[in-house]
Amino acid sequence: MKVGDRHFRSIWLEDDGRSVGIIDQRWLPHEFRLERLETVDQVATAIRDMWVRGAPLIGATAAYGVAIGMLSDPSDAALDAVWSQLNETRPTAVNLRWALDDMRNTLRLVPPTDRAEAAFRRAAEISDEDVGINRGIGQHGLDLIREIAARKAPGEAVNILTHCNAGWLATVDYGTATAPIYLARDAGIPLHVYVDETRPRNQGAQLTAWELGGHGVPHTLVVDNAGGHLMQRGMVDMVIVGTDRTTAEGDVCNKIGTYLKALAAHDNGVPFYVGLPSPTIDWTVRDGVAEIPIEERSADEVSFVQGRGPDGRTVSVRISPADTPAANPAFDVTPARLVTGLITERGVCEASAEGLLSLFPERRPNR
Repeated sequence: MKVGDRHFRSIWLEDDGRSVGIIDQRWLPHEFRLERLETVDQVATAIRDMWVRGAPLIGATAAYGVAIGMLSDPSDAALDAVWSQLNETRPTAVNLRWALDDMRNTLRLVPPTDRAEAAFRRAAEISDEDVGINRGIGQHGLDLIREIAARKAPGEAVNILTHCNAGWLATVDYGTATAPIYLARDAGIPLHVYVDETRPRNQGAQLTAWELGGHGVPHTLVVDNAGGHLMQRGMVDMVIVGTDRTTAEGDVCNKIGTYLKALAAHDNGVPFYVGLPSPTIDWTVRDGVAEIPIEERSADEVSFVQGRGPDGRTVSVRISPADTPAANPAFDVTPARLVTGLITERGVCEASAEGLLSLFPERRPNR
């Protein structure tokens, strides 16, 4: 995607071949800041403190973190230590563990003297694979948008509601939930997106709205609790969200508030789709509510909001009494029964074990 007239991915290898560049998303939409990550500690901080966020981007960043770690010490012990340090940064998004496992398994087969070079090569491959996956999601989701557009009057927009940020900022490029939207816009299909603000960190208001505006997609920011009202009044044709972990049975773990959108969509007959990159499927988990660990983040994210002050500076202000405690579960689980379909890079399937296995038959247990 582009920022102004320049193409950006959300992460890239710097010219020195030893460090990576990222967009520091904490400052968007008011400030566009780039950061360079040169140590494993910096990578861990960037993931934990949400300089980067979104399951696919977390995975790509972790892969580059392993590569950076191999520059100073390519031993087996160091590889295990880097794996452990980065794995502890975010507990819910399965891409983190998937990327770390991939890197460790790959490098175990490489002599320590060659590990740094092999690690940077594999991290770049993981990033490129993510771009391909997301474009595939976009193509299959585009078909769904075309079907809805065909039932509309000429020139009438397809109205889509999304939650959180599952855009190119949450991936390496294109995004998951937004990929079909961007391709539909490029194909000339009239559309309009309702953007949930997505408390407490407001990734919808700060990131998705910024992305859509940059790509020329008509959109309207709404408060999180407006979704049900819009659906009741027939103002939403489809919901598309992303996912940080999806179970083998099709349960979807995504940003807190997704479950409520799915309930409202189900009650109003609005199709509810999930943009699902295959590395986000956790084939070891079957019951999302019981088995997926839900990250509990700092109460400050609830008690304070960040925005631009009248003097143009980015500031954080408290919105609750200083002695009021706050809880901050970062994710919730939407049961498969509420999901109309999973949009993967291989096609669209129902949210069920059989639906997923129809697209990923290599995952069927040996009989």
